Amino acid sequence: MSRGLHLDTYLLAFDTQAQSLQDRTRAGFLLRAAALAELAHRGAAAEDGTGRVQVVSADPTGDSVLDMLLAELGGHPRTWKSWIRRSRDDTLEAVEERLTVLGVVTMADRDPYGPVVPQRTVAMDEPREALDLQARVAELVRGDAPVAQAPFADAALAALAAHGHLRLVLSRHDRRAHAERITALTDRLADQAPGLTRAVTGLNLTMIAAQGGMGGS
Repeated sequence: MSRGLHLDTYLLAFDTQAQSLQDRTRAGFLLRAAALAELAHRGAAAEDGTGRVQVVSADPTGDSVLDMLLAELGGHPRTWKSWIRRSRDDTLEAVEERLTVLGVVTMADRDPYGPVVPQRTVAMDEPREALDLQARVAELVRGDAPVAQAPFADAALAALAAHGHLRLVLSRHDRRAHAERITALTDRLADQAPGLTRAVTGLNLTMIAAQGGMGGS
């Protein structure tokens, strides 16, 4: 059962064998995009006539990550792409805290007397949920089930995995062989926010530009 696009996206990007994210920087972009898509799907955020994001409802969502993002969105009008690029590390850490509370992951606190490390160590003791999700999203892209009948969350996750180049889920060959289907799945985002669809389609280029050449196959 989906806990929300942003939390499921973390599972999608988690390498259960390595017990780490495929790429923490990449995950930050994906989680921001996923949280924005979740807010749009809930009707809490939308785009105005200029393509900028506006808050439709500031009511608490019951999710600390989404509430934090909603507060950000109310501060200044920006495009979907701009919001995806902002505060990525904060969102990533907030998602990990939320998943820890839910018992999905465990985090080892930094040792104040040990070497300086960029983040706490995250572990997933029960990887089956992540593996099942990765397999389901991959099958949605590779299969032939009608795209229109796919749950919105699965379609959005497939779009994020494809355009975010999550090789744990989809290989380069998968992305090329199923390009038309990926486009159809990505277009499901346009029901809530056409601009978000364009931002997700350009995710990999946005990552490369923001990181000064960060690639990813």
